[in-house]
Amino acid sequence: MADQPEGEKTVLEASLKVFRAHGLTTIFGNPGSNELPFLAGLGDDFRFILGLHEQVVVGMAEGYSRATGGPALVNLHAASGSGNGMGALTNAHYGHVPLVVLAGQQVRRTVGQEAMLANLDAATLPAPLVKYSHEPLAATDVPRTLSQAAFEAVTQPSGPVYVSVPLDDWDETALPDDELLTQRSVTTAGTMSESLRRELAEVLNGAQNPALVLGPQVDAAAVDDPTVYEHAVALAERLGASVFVAPSPTRCPFPTTHPNFEGVLVPGIKSVRDRLIGHDVVLVMGAATFRYHRWEPANYLEPGTEVIQITQDAREATRAPFGRAVVADIATALADLAEATADRGNRRGDRGARAVPAPPRSEQGMTGPEVLDVLNEHVDDSVVYVNETTTLDLEYLERIVIDRPGMYHFPASGGLGFGLPVAVGMAIGDPEKTVVATVGDGSANYGLTALYTAAQLGTKTIFVIVNNSGYGALSGFAERMGVPDTPGLTLGTIDFVSLAQGYGVPASRTTTREEFDAAYREALQADGPVLIDAVVLGA
Repeated sequence: MADQPEGEKTVLEASLKVFRAHGLTTIFGNPGSNELPFLAGLGDDFRFILGLHEQVVVGMAEGYSRATGGPALVNLHAASGSGNGMGALTNAHYGHVPLVVLAGQQVRRTVGQEAMLANLDAATLPAPLVKYSHEPLAATDVPRTLSQAAFEAVTQPSGPVYVSVPLDDWDETALPDDELLTQRSVTTAGTMSESLRRELAEVLNGAQNPALVLGPQVDAAAVDDPTVYEHAVALAERLGASVFVAPSPTRCPFPTTHPNFEGVLVPGIKSVRDRLIGHDVVLVMGAATFRYHRWEPANYLEPGTEVIQITQDAREATRAPFGRAVVADIATALADLAEATADRGNRRGDRGARAVPAPPRSEQGMTGPEVLDVLNEHVDDSVVYVNETTTLDLEYLERIVIDRPGMYHFPASGGLGFGLPVAVGMAIGDPEKTVVATVGDGSANYGLTALYTAAQLGTKTIFVIVNNSGYGALSGFAERMGVPDTPGLTLGTIDFVSLAQGYGVPASRTTTREEFDAAYREALQADGPVLIDAVVLGA
């Protein structure tokens, strides 16, 4: 790095001050040549977390952000590294996870020549998976661009952003006014007007059989302010409303033990419509209406069903195919409506009284629901769950006690490779917690190198491979779609125990509930990562 005149700073020095001001001093990355000038200039207060593949790098950053409640900084290598990370970026995008993705670019004057490792149209590459993407037109604009990116990531609706920086920019002289960047703040105050609060309360008070559908924005808000959870409970109890979790839940926004809780909406048009039949007013809070998955052609709603959506994401509001939408702060809206609605005094029972039926058992081996049952027998306040078992996604919130914010996490896009790296990132972000990741054997292969980082850092993570020797969710889809003979849905035997041990993670294989229970008990007592290959019935 060239010497700077007295009092002047380099673009790198000014940029690092911006990152410090936003708390972005932990960096998840896999280094390449374009990134070396940036990484070599980091101060001792920066921590670099090495991942062996960029999808894992982005996944760990998402987990870290989920655990800490703040933005996370990702460093990727030009177009190739950015492309590798985009599979995981889909989860961050739809999960509204604030990530600042910083990508290295070739020397500025050689980009147009398409030199090796140049990204000719860098800002376009990650679209539309980021809410802001830019490569500064001059080196002196890099610190300001990074400041904008950090604010964009956390401003509602939060989400990932992308900045490409040529490698020779870092050594250029920064602007004196870059000092002002560290003094900036951005505040969003999205409250509903008094007249709107009264109007919505009147609609809810007039409903004969109201329902609440709650989404990930509720849980995300509750991580920062636990009273949000209580306001959601109070609103449900005052209305006597059935409470559903929005389809494909990335978080759990309501206590699963509450008697008003009626489970997760199956992500298909007909399935959602049928589940909401009989509810004349449906209030959707903190979610899209709706993010479907299964193709079930049908009318969206039964005649007479009125849907009101309150979301922090203006795009969720504009793209909905039905219902009335309000863009507002979820925490404030829940508190206002919990206070404004009339208490009908229609309690369904004591909180925590909801019963869960026993899982099916078989003499031939262990079932997937039995895995969940064992996890639930050992639930406590130190445990956080990351779930990437799509064969069990609907049963997960039916069978496991989730009664506090930030306790459950699921991929927002459905792209495989979420579970292992997100679990590692969450353990890095909140080392006081034990992160239990249930991951299908198909999904595990997409993020397996996260085990390396878990072993190197000794993260408190329990990786449970729910192993049915195939893509179980796809097999279910194939049956429903009438194409049961689709090739490529079985995997056969993969030795996850040996793979984990090769990365330095202790591991064992279980085939019965009793074996799994014993292995899980032992894993809960471990000081570092443990993998359990839990073989279950069904391919």
